[in-house]
Amino acid sequence: MAVARRWTHLIRFIAKEDGRIHLGQIDAKKFPDVGLAVFEGRTVDAKCISGSVYDGLVTDRTLHVAQLLPPLSLEQIPIIRCLGLNYRDHAREANMAIPDTPVLFIKPRTALNGPYPAKINIPKIAQDDTADYEAELSVIISKDCRDVSKEEAYDYVLGYTASNDVSARAQQLKNSQWCFGKGLDGSAPIGPILVSPEVIPDPHQLDVKAIHNSNVVQDSNTREMIFGIAKTISFLSQGTTLERGTVIMTGTGPGIGMAKQPKVVLRHGDDMRVFIQDIGTLINEVYYE
Repeated sequence: MAVARRWTHLIRFIAKEDGRIHLGQIDAKKFPDVGLAVFEGRTVDAKCISGSVYDGLVTDRTLHVAQLLPPLSLEQIPIIRCLGLNYRDHAREANMAIPDTPVLFIKPRTALNGPYPAKINIPKIAQDDTADYEAELSVIISKDCRDVSKEEAYDYVLGYTASNDVSARAQQLKNSQWCFGKGLDGSAPIGPILVSPEVIPDPHQLDVKAIHNSNVVQDSNTREMIFGIAKTISFLSQGTTLERGTVIMTGTGPGIGMAKQPKVVLRHGDDMRVFIQDIGTLINEVYYE
């Protein structure tokens, strides 16, 4: 009898067979970029995962993807914690000093969004030629933790995914607190897949790209992080419980739309993608309300 194994490449999806939501294990050799495969209309199959995202085991049952969803549901995510100015090359682009402590803000869980066919919704307040993108690696916390040391931080990592910190720059820059301008509904697409730390033993060697209408507008690597993942988890957990399911968006590299000449703006109908090495491509169309 085969021993059930833990997932390594998890998707959450609606199955063609029954129209219901399932968790599935993707064969990464067959589908190295599941987000791109679904977008291109390929037939994508997955082995069903029994249990939850936290304790799920891979079964022999095969289902086919009708629609990809974010790897975690809205109900599973208590909060989205975010780092600003966390890439050395981005700090140079912004002509800002390297911070001594992490620059932090939050997005509410209502900002959660998923991969294609989910769209980046730009509300009227942000339809002012300042809607912007930020390609980021996100970390999901596996269990409640508090006062975590750097040495034990990876014990609390459930997995890694791609994300886009969609920002309404005019609103963001009106005050020193960024939560409103970065916390609009649907402003945190994540996905298309959650990859376990077993597969990515060193998350600080990953290429990260933002691709806007087929143009590569951001191209960096997670080695440019000022505060690495272990340091970030340790810092955030000081006197503060990081609840299971917390999403940590780890910051972005250079090339944000606001800093380009001419500026790059998210407009209705645009194709916006975040590619991260060993994870794949998060694809969204931009939609103006």
